[in-house]
Amino acid sequence: MHCRCRIFRDNVIHPSIVSVHGGFFITHHHLYWRYATQKFDSTRKISPRNFDSLLEVLRVAPSSYGLQPWKFIVVVDQALRQELRRYAWNQPQVTDASHLIIFCAFKTIDECYVKNFVTRIAKIREVNRESLSDYEGIMLGSLKNWTSAQLSHWMHLQVYLALGMFLAECARYKIDACPMEGFESKKFDEVLDLAQQRLESVVICPIGYRAQDDRYAKLKKVRFDKNEVIIHLR
Repeated sequence: MHCRCRIFRDNVIHPSIVSVHGGFFITHHHLYWRYATQKFDSTRKISPRNFDSLLEVLRVAPSSYGLQPWKFIVVVDQALRQELRRYAWNQPQVTDASHLIIFCAFKTIDECYVKNFVTRIAKIREVNRESLSDYEGIMLGSLKNWTSAQLSHWMHLQVYLALGMFLAECARYKIDACPMEGFESKKFDEVLDLAQQRLESVVICPIGYRAQDDRYAKLKKVRFDKNEVIIHLR
């Protein structure tokens, strides 16, 4: 990408720059700006164009082996969101935010899913499927060696990878978000009939725009110093 901004000096990137995505810089400013929004402005809605960009980030998010053991449910119906709010400790973000995303993991992954995934790789990359047999064997071997609990745990971890990418992208667009584990997942699964789809809810994330009177927006971000969270082994 060509950029006229002077962000490099002696081949060192300026410390305010975190990464480049979609032609725009994600800076420390974006990450300091974001917080877990407690009160949304229910009158403000995310534009279709920006929302579609957020969904594309979920689609291309990284996962172990690239297996993508997830689905992301966009709940639009306000009556349904009101019902779900009952099982999220009545937190207003569920109904007041512009959009509500339910991050779901598969309940299981079978051999057929892996084989279909490998076939898709071969088609998209235009390679002989047989050339991927070792890769396929590694994935199938892992699945066979894991207990159902281990497999479920692994799939939940993948969902959080997608969540992290999603939150960063929201911050880049100055769209507020509130990732939430404070909900009754089994009740959500029942209301959304997720068992029929072989899914289970893991985390929910209302997104939109902060209300002007959300006092949490003005609080300083509290994080440990780098030397307390990063260990250098030299």
